[in-house]
Amino acid sequence: MAVSVVTGATGGLGRWIGLGLARAGHTVILVGRSRPAGEAAMQWIAQQVPTARLELLIADLSLIAATRQAAMLIDARFPEIDLLVNNVGTFCTTREVTEEGHERVLATNHLSAFVMTRALVPALRAAAKTAGSARIVNIGSSASDRAGIEPDDLEGKRRWGMVRSYSQSKLAMMMTSFGWAARLEGTGVVSNVVHPGAVATKLVRASGAVGLAWRAMSPFLLSEEQGADSPLHACLAPEFATLNGVYVKHRRPVRANRRTENKTLTDRVWNATETLAGG
Repeated sequence: MAVSVVTGATGGLGRWIGLGLARAGHTVILVGRSRPAGEAAMQWIAQQVPTARLELLIADLSLIAATRQAAMLIDARFPEIDLLVNNVGTFCTTREVTEEGHERVLATNHLSAFVMTRALVPALRAAAKTAGSARIVNIGSSASDRAGIEPDDLEGKRRWGMVRSYSQSKLAMMMTSFGWAARLEGTGVVSNVVHPGAVATKLVRASGAVGLAWRAMSPFLLSEEQGADSPLHACLAPEFATLNGVYVKHRRPVRANRRTENKTLTDRVWNATETLAGG
C-alpha cells in the first residue's frame, strides 16, 4: 500500500493534493502547523473518501529542528515512503526571522523541503527497492522562472525584497530538487518540481495594498482544486515514475530557469543550503 507524505497539507493546495492521493488509495500523512486546521482537513477528506487512511503530524516547518523531528517521526512509523510532496510555503511582505535565526521565506519554502527530503531519502529508496519507484514532488512557482540567485546571500541579509525573496527561495528549492535527482539517479527515486499555476490560495495573508491586490486578483486565478491537477499528475501518472529532474507546467515537462543548468552555481546553492540546514 503506497504511503505518501504531504507538507502544508492542512489547507489550500496541500489539502486538495491530500484528497487526490487518498482517492488513489494512498495512506496519506498530512503535515501542518495547526492542529484544528489539520483535524478539519482530515475530516474534510474522510467525508469524501470514507475509506481514506490518514495520519496527522503537527510541526512548524519554518523551523529546521521541528522539520527534522517531524521527519524522524515519519521515518520511525513508515520505513518505506512512496511519495514525498514538499508543498508548504509562505510569502512575507517584510523580512522576518524565525526563532532559529533564519529568514522565514527561505526557511519555509526551501530549507524545510531540503531537510525533510534529506531525512526521508532512506525511506524513499527502500520503497523504490520494493515497488520499483518512489517520487519526490516539490511544489514550485513560475516566480522562479526568471529569478536570480545569490548563493552567499540566500537569506537576503544584504538585499531583501518580498518578490525577490519568494522567487529566490523557489529557485533554490528547484536547484536542490534537481540536485537530489542527480544524486538519486539509478535508485528508482525521482525528484521533480511542479508549478501548479496561479492559484487563489491564502499564500499572501498581508493586509494593506499587497493583500488587497491579491484578493482582487483571486477571482481570476485557478481554484485550489484546479491547481492540484498538475501536482497530482506528477504524483500519480505512470510516466512520471521514471521522469527525473524535470520542471512541470500543465502536466508537461518544460525548460526551467537557465541558471539551473549552471553546475557551478547549483553546487554553490547546494553547499550554502547544507550549511544553513545544518547536519
